[in-house]
Amino acid sequence: MGTTLPVLRKSLLSGARDAEGIAVVIDVLRAFSSAAFMMHLGAHKIVLVADPEEALRFKAERDALAVGEVGGQMVSGFDLGNSPSRILTAGRDLFAGRVVAQRTSAGVTGAVTAARRADQVLLGSYVTARATARYLLGHSPPPDTVTLVAMGNGGQACTPDDEACASYLEHMLTGAPYDHTAALRRIVKHECTQKFLRGDQAHYPPADPVYCLQRDLFDFALVAQLEEGLLVARRIDVPG
Repeated sequence: MGTTLPVLRKSLLSGARDAEGIAVVIDVLRAFSSAAFMMHLGAHKIVLVADPEEALRFKAERDALAVGEVGGQMVSGFDLGNSPSRILTAGRDLFAGRVVAQRTSAGVTGAVTAARRADQVLLGSYVTARATARYLLGHSPPPDTVTLVAMGNGGQACTPDDEACASYLEHMLTGAPYDHTAALRRIVKHECTQKFLRGDQAHYPPADPVYCLQRDLFDFALVAQLEEGLLVARRIDVPG
């Protein structure tokens, strides 16, 4: 990746509001890792909605799936919560060819917010990071600015998983230093991961961080555009 791009770093919902150019809204644990696994399992597209009631209406009117959470827990009437391990357990039989309405407290809300100002929104996570960087570096015309927005805990408090993923993307886009071993140490020690590893809350499965912290698992980027007033994410293959 010899080309470099101008990168702006932002965090939380306030950062999503200020996103410029192409915004990469990052939610490692778990929204946009979940989104990538749903696309891997054959989902046709993901409609990002900030309001859980809107997701339920969309499910009823369009025969769609509803996936996501409020406060970390699955919403009544949704098909699944915001859990990559449970998405993988549900498998291709549930997702192949389906439209998914996704609602989460941090990532989805941030993407919907960023779309009000940014030219384009990408959904960022470790599992799609290198493909996302390749998409940006190959974009024509090159973006004037790439805003990396680390959404953190509920869009209100910074967490090392999203900040480190932003640093990894910045490394690939600009050549800035990045130490993945040090990043993993910070992430695993932090409460954002420990709440899963303790295994004492059913809506935080211990397997989720194992999936979410895999780097560059997929060769596609998740690109969201406004379509008929809805923010819709689709898979864009970016071969290595």
